[in-house]
Amino acid sequence: MKTRKIVILTFIIMIFGLVSVYSSSHIWALYKYDDAFYYLKRQVIFACLGLFAMFVTSRIDYHLYKKYYKFILIICFLLLILVLIPGLGVVRGGSRSWFNFGIFALQPSELFKIGIIIFSAVYMEKHYYHMKKIRYSLPVLLMMGLGFLLIMLQPDFGSGVVMACSVIVMMIVSPFPFRYFVGLGILGVIGIVIMILSAPYRMERILSFLNPFQDPLGSGFQAIQALYAIGPGGLLGVGFDKSIQKHFYLPEPQTDFIFAIIAEEFGFIGGIIVIGLYTSLFKTVLKVSQNAPDLFGGFLMIGIISMIGIQTLINLGVVVGLFPVTGVTLPLMSYGGTSLVITLMSIGILINISKSCHDML
Repeated sequence: MKTRKIVILTFIIMIFGLVSVYSSSHIWALYKYDDAFYYLKRQVIFACLGLFAMFVTSRIDYHLYKKYYKFILIICFLLLILVLIPGLGVVRGGSRSWFNFGIFALQPSELFKIGIIIFSAVYMEKHYYHMKKIRYSLPVLLMMGLGFLLIMLQPDFGSGVVMACSVIVMMIVSPFPFRYFVGLGILGVIGIVIMILSAPYRMERILSFLNPFQDPLGSGFQAIQALYAIGPGGLLGVGFDKSIQKHFYLPEPQTDFIFAIIAEEFGFIGGIIVIGLYTSLFKTVLKVSQNAPDLFGGFLMIGIISMIGIQTLINLGVVVGLFPVTGVTLPLMSYGGTSLVITLMSIGILINISKSCHDML
């Protein structure tokens, strides 16, 4: 029953995402590519690839990842290094974060999120009762820190934060003493301050977050236009495909700021329904994780759903002005091939573990 619910919720969110991608993108697509369905057609292809990947991973025994976790992590690290090499990695939006394969672009940081979660789940199962001592947690923290550093060299702060927070959540549910998180939090804050001070554009984002109207045509433009989209939506919205902001006001609204168009067209009620769907998916997976056949399966489920949940929270927070702009997509909804395929592939892993729980009952 829980497995079926995970599948149904995933399909509902994804279908609503496809509808929203069309609604938010067809004006820009018609102008740029002379094809109103340009983004929708590509997203449908990505969705089909993602569903196939989800079907495959839902059939693969999740213990196989435990067997090959070192190989998976090495490949993920290798890709993070290769993407930094000019000529191999492609620059998009100011970040060298992509491999270009023609109609499809691969973002290694998305794969690394899964790789580090698998590694952490294996390690935490092996050293579960030793996690009370901080020295046993160092390998996880070191792998996470190295991955974060490589991701920041691209730079891709949003993906780095999602990855790190997912691992931290896994550590929270382990026997790792809570008092150590205070020290880790202090180190994290110091690191973030250093990164902000070392890159002027990050300082601009922080300042525009605090007061976007200080630079309304520059760093604060997207945040302001997103709020202009959400405001007129009211309770019930202006109606499907009647958004004003997608008419060249909000830049490429089909990507990170797709929720702003959803809120404009479907209003507060539509936004609450979307949030409710995500919340239901997260709660269902977390309940299933409590009955996982082993610690590895439980940690793997928590890591994956934390990754999806934290990314969702950050995206929604950015759109409504609670967080600075970070360039994080809304899982299963925003336009983007790598994000959609990897998310669906990850959900396939959740389904496989959920089916294992059902077989034990």
